[in-house]
Amino acid sequence: MSSELTLKVRVAAVSDEAEDIRSLELVSMDGSLLPAFAAGSHIDVHLTEKIIRQYSLCNAPSERTRYVIAVLRDAQGRGGSAAVHELKVGDEILISAPRNLFELRTEGNSVLVAGGIGITPILSMAQSLAAAGRSFSMHYATRTRKRTAFLEKIRTSTFASSVSHYWSQEPDGQKLELEELLRAPKPDDHLYVCGPRHFMDSVIKTASDMGWPEGNVHYEFFTGEVVRLDSDETFNVQIASSGQSISVGPEQTVVEALAAVGIEIPTSCEQGICGTCLTRVLRGEPDHRDMFLTPEEQACNDKFLPCCSRSKSKILVLDL
Repeated sequence: MSSELTLKVRVAAVSDEAEDIRSLELVSMDGSLLPAFAAGSHIDVHLTEKIIRQYSLCNAPSERTRYVIAVLRDAQGRGGSAAVHELKVGDEILISAPRNLFELRTEGNSVLVAGGIGITPILSMAQSLAAAGRSFSMHYATRTRKRTAFLEKIRTSTFASSVSHYWSQEPDGQKLELEELLRAPKPDDHLYVCGPRHFMDSVIKTASDMGWPEGNVHYEFFTGEVVRLDSDETFNVQIASSGQSISVGPEQTVVEALAAVGIEIPTSCEQGICGTCLTRVLRGEPDHRDMFLTPEEQACNDKFLPCCSRSKSKILVLDL
């Protein structure tokens, strides 16, 4: 688990929000208030003993009696989305307390950009900004209306006039022109983007090309991948507490190599996104391949994510 607090919750409602997208309303077992959260937060959801996934909270932070998540069923996924879509009203599951790696800044104008299922944290942000009376615009890109989650909720919201929809496969659909949207940013403009990896890469690159300061561009990836290079070589990890040395081959992750000798490191996403397996490095130079640590944190080389990162040095000594 990535959080010390584990909660048992009950599925209070299930709704089909769009084609292949289902939302779940989660409530406490005794009807008490749930831990507070801020827009951009996510929770770890325990779906089976071996499947733990992270899902963004998409309801308003003021709603302390429930958490709402929405999940796209991915036929090519690793089982998490399929397990969510099998949950029924009355089912009980374990979750973590909310944590936030995608925080809203308290100043300036916000430009919210969502692609597909990336609407989940963005919707919570829009509700939070609207409630606070802050300036923002929201831009929501999907293929068709049928694949647009929360369409009616957005249409009837108090902030509907601040939202622009883009449907790439509708006859009357407007295309999201990123250069036009992101041109000439003001110093206090902040951009928030979430969605499929290719969509986010395009938004982030365009923002950079249009002169957005790096510190004003905020994002959260839903999925990643373990990067493997032809140049990957075998290296050793050493366990500081025992001195044991374990070889990590080119086709192995550090987590896999350690598990093979009985050393288990807690993991969740296994893609370098969630930070569950974050491990302290005592000596050596990690080869960072995650999307969790900031560039500044990676430069310190005092911690890494063994689910995806490797080593530039022959030996990496871990605080285990």
